[in-house]
Amino acid sequence: MNMASGLMKIGFAAFTFTFSLSVFAVNPAEIKKGEYLARVGDCISCHTAPHGKAFAGGLPMLTPVGAIYTTNITPDAETGIGKYTESDFAKALRRGVAKDGHHLYPAMPYPSYAKVSDADIHALYVYFMHGVKPVRQANRANEIPWPLNYRFPLAIWNSLFLDKHGYQPDASKDASWNRGAYLVQGLGHCGACHTPRGFAYQEKGLTHASDQFLSGETLEGWSATNLRGDHNTGLGRWSEADILVYLKSGANQHSSAFGTMTTVINNSTEGMTIQDLTGIASYLKTIKGTNDKGQTTYKYNSGATLAQFKSLTTYPGARLYQQYCAACHGQEGKGVAPYLSPLAGNPAVMDPDPSSLINVILNGSPQLKPQGVAAPFNMPKFRHTLNDTEVAQLVSFMQSAWNHNLKPTSAKAVADIRKLPASAHE
Repeated sequence: MNMASGLMKIGFAAFTFTFSLSVFAVNPAEIKKGEYLARVGDCISCHTAPHGKAFAGGLPMLTPVGAIYTTNITPDAETGIGKYTESDFAKALRRGVAKDGHHLYPAMPYPSYAKVSDADIHALYVYFMHGVKPVRQANRANEIPWPLNYRFPLAIWNSLFLDKHGYQPDASKDASWNRGAYLVQGLGHCGACHTPRGFAYQEKGLTHASDQFLSGETLEGWSATNLRGDHNTGLGRWSEADILVYLKSGANQHSSAFGTMTTVINNSTEGMTIQDLTGIASYLKTIKGTNDKGQTTYKYNSGATLAQFKSLTTYPGARLYQQYCAACHGQEGKGVAPYLSPLAGNPAVMDPDPSSLINVILNGSPQLKPQGVAAPFNMPKFRHTLNDTEVAQLVSFMQSAWNHNLKPTSAKAVADIRKLPASAHE
């Protein structure tokens, strides 16, 4: 055997060994686990633009300082994360720092992902590197004006608001509860939408130890409802089974998903295991209510509402409800659950912030598609049918109907929602 032939054989053997090691290292079970975890984290909803390619980014996220466009997280080496090591990947998810060292805006829920375990980070990395198709698509520049577009203050933000500790199990609770807490606080990042934000856009609570955690917040013209145990505005009247059914299908006897929550159902929770959803329900039902203090405990009462229906001239909101809403939701506001959402006692209707109610009347709602099957009925849009005063009258009627006893909504509040860009309600 001559030297050239020997070197070729040695090189081929080395290549074969390296290739075999690479294939061996990529465990198909890890890819599958990572795919599931990416679903739990609902990564596709944020990192996929309307009609765009999966995980290629480009979705605008409206923030108080301007629009942020989500990035390409496919394994493309030039425009995505193909050159990220697992350490780089973990640092971006948990610390909000990209491979090149720039800080990510906290619209990326890395304060929640800081709680994700090493094992789950590894599975996610394997999935994104070996289970996602690379897409060559450059990231779009954010629309944040100078000097707010400087990123170095984010290092200070992290030092003030980022809790770097992973999830800490509660030994006094069972495994299902702890699994639910881990998912809600961590990869599920529920608090990113449902927890009030402070002056620096920080979440006011990252765990149930805070009375602010999951107590509701308004983002992009939608009010993400209170998930605490409040009787009127939260989950106090929901059983664990109600929560599980809602997360699996998008609708239950109390409410239906609408707006941006439909993407969470369609792309995330409907594909989660019953075990994980049961854990989430178990955890949420132990979070005490904090929002309903001073409010009268809600109890259904149709009497006063029916009286308004008898004098439609005096109550224009009742007339509008009869004309546009009663056919689906009924005079008594009970709908036909789970197909047509009840309005009476619905936490979204009883929310003191009417943003979601206004938004869904103006812009309708994306269609729920649990298990890929489109829901038979969908909320239509009325932005071209009703003016601001009429929408305000309609919302105000629903806020007072069926013993809700909320303050009326102004036409200005409707106008503020109407002028939001289309991306806020698609």
